[in-house]
Amino acid sequence: MTFQRRRRIVRRQRTGTALLVVALISFLAGMTDAIGLLTVGDFVSFMSGNTTRAATAVAEGNFLRSLILLGSLAVFVVGNAMGTIVASRFRAGGVLCCVTLILALAAAGGDHLPNVLRFYLIVLAMGVVNASVEHIEGLPIGLTYVTGALSRFGRGLGRWIIGTGNMQWTIQIVPWIGMLGGAIVGAILEYRFGQLSLWAPAILAGLLCVLVLMIPGRWSRRYAQR
Repeated sequence: MTFQRRRRIVRRQRTGTALLVVALISFLAGMTDAIGLLTVGDFVSFMSGNTTRAATAVAEGNFLRSLILLGSLAVFVVGNAMGTIVASRFRAGGVLCCVTLILALAAAGGDHLPNVLRFYLIVLAMGVVNASVEHIEGLPIGLTYVTGALSRFGRGLGRWIIGTGNMQWTIQIVPWIGMLGGAIVGAILEYRFGQLSLWAPAILAGLLCVLVLMIPGRWSRRYAQR
């Protein structure tokens, strides 16, 4: 086997592993977002939605609700910063361990936690998880939001149609598929088990943490922004 062929095989394996991780983390994000929306009544990873809701709350004169929603934006930003700091030292495995602990805390609190605090904990977890995988072989990828992914998918499709692009844009549909599947499962769990359904994303995050820790370090280091 030539060096170039071996290199191509390793790259395909590395890319395939990264796509699997992205799909599973997006599934986790979709599940958490659906459960969070049905449990606390607001989005926990869709900050565009919370921005719009905060603006409409101001127009309605509901300033307390507006402040709570604006607070979620700040918590989401802090979560992303925390995730980046953790990823710089412990890579994706450490990020997912943090997400597991935060979601487990939100689930364990149950009715003892104020609704706003539970909301913020879930938002924090969704901010942190974004730092687990930031790109695949140099291509940016989103985990808890799919507007950017769909936009990149559409632009890539347009370039391919006019003959000026490659097929790498097709991977952008992976997080959307993962999030859609996760949201469906999350909604079903919430309707069936109520607040107890929060344990599902916490457990899934823990399993993903174990899975990612099994990935060679030289591969997982490539997931973070350099």
